[in-house]
Order: sequence, then C-alpha cells, then structure tokens
Amino acid sequence: MRTADFDFALPESLIAQTPPTVRGSSRMLVVDRTTGAYTDEHFTDLPAHLGPGDLLILNDSRVLPARLFATRARSATTQASSPDPTGRIEVLLTQQTAPNTWTTLVRPAKKIQPGERLVFHEGATPVLEAEVLEAGEYGERTLRFNPTEHFESILQKIGHMPLPPYIHREKDTPDTEEDKARYQTVYANQTGSAAAPTAGLHFTPEVLASLKAKGVQIEHITLHVGLGTFQPVRADLLQDIRLHAEHYTLPAATAEAINQVRKAGRRIVAAGTTTTRTLEHCATLAPDLYPHSGETSIFLSPGHHFQVVSGLLTNFHLPQSTLLMLVCAFAGTEHVLAAYAHAVQAEYRFFSYGDCMLLL
Repeated sequence: MRTADFDFALPESLIAQTPPTVRGSSRMLVVDRTTGAYTDEHFTDLPAHLGPGDLLILNDSRVLPARLFATRARSATTQASSPDPTGRIEVLLTQQTAPNTWTTLVRPAKKIQPGERLVFHEGATPVLEAEVLEAGEYGERTLRFNPTEHFESILQKIGHMPLPPYIHREKDTPDTEEDKARYQTVYANQTGSAAAPTAGLHFTPEVLASLKAKGVQIEHITLHVGLGTFQPVRADLLQDIRLHAEHYTLPAATAEAINQVRKAGRRIVAAGTTTTRTLEHCATLAPDLYPHSGETSIFLSPGHHFQVVSGLLTNFHLPQSTLLMLVCAFAGTEHVLAAYAHAVQAEYRFFSYGDCMLLL
C-alpha cells in the first residue's frame, strides 16, 4: 500500500484551534468496524456503549512543557541582559535518553551543529545551558544539558506546552493558560510526553465515575509520546515506514486485568493510538502479558492482526499519517475513510483539540 492511499480532503476551517469550551462536550462518531455503519453522538454517550466486563485502558503519560527558546552561547554575553527574540532558537524536547541528555527538534536547525552551545533564559537571566552532541535529519539534535538539581522545576517556569504546528497562537504567545490546563488529561500522572495522548483529553472525572458505576474496569499504561508524533511520513510505501522508539510501562495490575479479560473473551477498549500501540507491542512478546518497561517502535498498518484491542476511542488524525493508518488497520480502510468523509461533511472538529471516534 502507498501513503497516498490514506489521503483525504480537509478544509482548514475544521482544524480545531482551541479545546471545546467544556471538557468532554465533544462530538463522537460511533463506528461499527464490522459493517462500517456510523452514528453521530457525543462523548458523554460513551458510558452507554460500555458495560460490565469491559476493560478500558488509558495512557496516563503527562505532557512536559517541552517547548523551549534559546540563544546561541557565542552571543549570550551580549544577549544576557536582553535576549533578542528575533534571534531565538526553538527547541522541542522529545525524549530523555540519558541523564541530562535529550533528543530534540531544533528550529532553525541548519546553523545549530555539534559543538554549539545553547543558553535558555528566564526573563533576562540564563538558567540552563546545553551542548549540541549530534545532528540528525529534519532538525533532530541531541543536547546535553549542564547538570542541575532543578531541571524539571526550571522547565515548569520557562517551558511551553508542545502544541502541534497546526494549532496557531500569537507569535509571542506560544501557549495560553487554557492550553496549560486543557492540553493535559485529567488523569495524567507520569511525566514524560512531548505531546498529549489526545483521545484522553475528552475524559472528565464525571465520565470516569459513570463508567465505573456501570461496571467498566479502568486501568492504565504509560507511553511517553516522542519524536514520531512530530515527524511527517516521508516514505511513499508503507513497507518503508519506520517509527522512532518510544518508552512505555505496562503495570502489573493492567497486565493481570488484560490476561483475565482476554481469557474470558470480553472487550478491551483502548483510549488512543498510543495505548493501542503499547498493548499490541506487548502482545508480541509473550502469549500472556507481563509487567515491564521497554521501548516500542511498532507500526500498525492494514493487515495487522489485533491481539488485545477490540475497541478504540480516538481523535480524527492527519491525512497520510501513521495514526490514520493504525485506525484503518483496526476498522478497515474503506470503512474509516468513509467515516472521515462523513465527519468532514458534518463539520466535525479535527486533530488534537477536536472531536473523537469510537470504533467497536
């Protein structure tokens, strides 16, 4: 199959720029993955589709304020008192690979080469410094920060939410106070993602309580969203697509619950593609899932036999993206693209802050 097989026309006006006014008030397109039939509903209808014996699994990764701005160290002495915003370097932390060391995306990248040092300011005060260790393709850079006991607290002060590039903000306002609250799930717990697991953004404490009251079991995994989310597909053929590895953890309670539900033949519903990838990767390691941490670069495309996930809650994804390919693998390319065509016609809101689909 070709990447172009997963294209669709999307008016820019349907790309959600802000979250819904009330969390959880999004629309939800419910799709029967066997027949392709769909109905227009709302996310608050989710408890009506799940019941006793169902297992819902959420990704509890917490988003880092991973978008930073730096100046080049060779001009830091002249910029320390008043950093020049026109000469700033944008740095997006995507994954920690060793103590003080991160893979990043840098823009503009051409002039930032190994050996360069970058300085990060809080106001006019330098608070972090990093050396560029390696340069990769498409703006990828490996940075090693000077050791500090307060790295995460500094990030909270100078970092911004890593909103996707299709969400536009004012030039001097990378994010808003609303973004800081709403680009994070209500159950986020394990810090480390460079993007939100967006299917989870719809959940509210009330919906979670309603699901539990109906007898739905809820468990968590952690997958820290990394570089693969930000890099577009550049291969023409699906067989040539390679994803960056992302770190995950499968807790003991979740592994035990999955094994029990699978043996009983009941449904396992994944909230999001990150959860789906983690579960399907773990199923390749052993017949019964077991608690552990590791990395996965699994790419789920049409033809994949799903061993764990039997239901999927997910947002609407970019054309020709690996996430759309995953959804097509789960419910059939023809069914999914037909549902997407309906969503466009019905003016659903797309992507991270947009509406969602439930595929059962």
